[in-house]
Amino acid sequence: MHAPTSYDAACLCGRIQFRINEKPRVHYCHCTMCQRATGSPAAVLGWVKKTAVLWGKEHPTEYRSSPVAVRSFCGVCGSPICLAYDGSDEVGIHLGCVSLSKELPPYYHYGIEGRLPWFDAGKELEGTVTSEKW
Repeated sequence: MHAPTSYDAACLCGRIQFRINEKPRVHYCHCTMCQRATGSPAAVLGWVKKTAVLWGKEHPTEYRSSPVAVRSFCGVCGSPICLAYDGSDEVGIHLGCVSLSKELPPYYHYGIEGRLPWFDAGKELEGTVTSEKW
């Protein structure tokens, strides 16, 4: 049995529905921006090419969260949808939106300087510090 090549995704209320047509590269992000954006100790992001995301009828609301990135969310239920860095051809999809997220385990940690000591998910994975500084 092989891994799927496309993944359906949606926000909590179902207003924002989309499909991802490639397998994401998944990681935890512990930076304080992701903590605040998700209200959790870490974001779990799946990175894909922007062209691999096929949006349904509705598109997410965008918010410039820093000098280097835009975050998207559902304007109705508030679910975080994605993160996009300026000038990148990729987008980080919040894995909680993806229907088959159980088949997409994270493989590293990012922003480990913000990692909370009691958050022990993925202890065995490698990690790097945040490279974006302003």
